[in-house]
Amino acid sequence: METRDPIRMKAANKLRIIVADDHDIVRKGLCYLLARRKEIEVAGEARNGRDVLALVEEVRPDIAILDIAMPLLNGIDAAAQISRQFPETKTILLSMHSDEDYLLRAMNAGVKGYLLKDTVEEDLDNAIDAVRRNKPFFSQAIAEILLEEHLQELKAKGLQDSFDLLTNREKEILQLLAEGRSNKEVAQLLNLSTLTVETHRSNLMQKLNLHNTAEIVLYAVRKKIIS
Repeated sequence: METRDPIRMKAANKLRIIVADDHDIVRKGLCYLLARRKEIEVAGEARNGRDVLALVEEVRPDIAILDIAMPLLNGIDAAAQISRQFPETKTILLSMHSDEDYLLRAMNAGVKGYLLKDTVEEDLDNAIDAVRRNKPFFSQAIAEILLEEHLQELKAKGLQDSFDLLTNREKEILQLLAEGRSNKEVAQLLNLSTLTVETHRSNLMQKLNLHNTAEIVLYAVRKKIIS
């Protein structure tokens, strides 16, 4: 585990990011990409999930970029612990996997960004900019893959996409919820009561057969409502 002086970094008022990957060439490559931006400081590096937790506790970074397949503690479980213990630190996951199970596990762990390794160079800057604003970000390739899988599933079952069953207000609320806003925040933005938002949320989830916030986000990614 490699760290840098957190006091000096705080004084610099830069976006503090740590990088965790057990492959040195990948980790160093990510650090190189991050170092191109003057407003970013690489606050530390780790080679496994246990070191990540210690590093987050020591440095308290704004963002932690984690490989999904790390030794000692995988990226999803590490992200879950970071989300519980250090909620001010947002997590971005790097993965070779684009299937729905991994995405749901990641979102339930509190992951804000999910990037495929083969497109990380083109997606990294946009992911950081979104996550620093507390918005989710997913590689574009993920949305395309999920949409194709979704359409094939609907075709196999002889069903139609239920998105068009939503009212305009429900579509509006769906996007805001997928962007990570709470019922109260949605109510304030739309000048509605919290109870009205909760009713719309319940209705749209029933129409789309969604059961929790993670599934709302995943559906929005699949439909390209959010990145």
